Amino acid sequence: MARAAKEELGLDQILVIPAHCSPHKPGARNASGPDRLAMVQLAVEGEPGFAVSDLELRRPPPSYTVETLHQLRENHPTTEFVLLLGRDNVEKFDTWREPATISQLARIAVLERASGSPPHSWPVVRRLVDISSTEIRTRVARGQSIRYLTPDRVCDYIRQHGLYRNE
Repeated sequence: MARAAKEELGLDQILVIPAHCSPHKPGARNASGPDRLAMVQLAVEGEPGFAVSDLELRRPPPSYTVETLHQLRENHPTTEFVLLLGRDNVEKFDTWREPATISQLARIAVLERASGSPPHSWPVVRRLVDISSTEIRTRVARGQSIRYLTPDRVCDYIRQHGLYRNE
C-alpha cells in the first residue's frame, strides 16, 4: 500500500514512523517500540524511496501525530508532508489530538483496501488487498501462518522474538 501511495501520489519518499504507544490503544499488548522499529526496518530494507524514523520512540508516550508533524515541520520547513491514513483511522480521526492542526501540517491521503465510495474528501490510494496489521497479529496469536502477508524477514523476526503470541 505504501509503495502504491508513493507512486500514485508522486511522493519522493515514504517515511515510516512506528508509534511509541498509541493513545487509542491503551494497555494494548503489542510488540515493544524497539521490536516494531526493527520489523519496519526489515520490511523496507532495500526499498528505494523508503526510510524509517525512530522519532516517536525517542519521545515519552503516548505518541501524538500532531507532535510528530510539528517536529518534522521544524526539522524540514520546506517539505510538504502527506499523512497516509488507513481507512480504520479515518473513522476515528476526529478523536485524535488536534485533527484540524494535523490537516494544516500535512495533506491527508487514505489507504483503502476495498472498493466503494469513501465517506471523506481526501485522496484515496486503493488496492484490493485485504491485509491488516490486526489480522497479522491475530493470526500469529492463533498459531496461523502469516507467510506472504508480510516480508519473510519480518515473519522470521516475529517468530524468533515470540511476538503477538498472547493477544
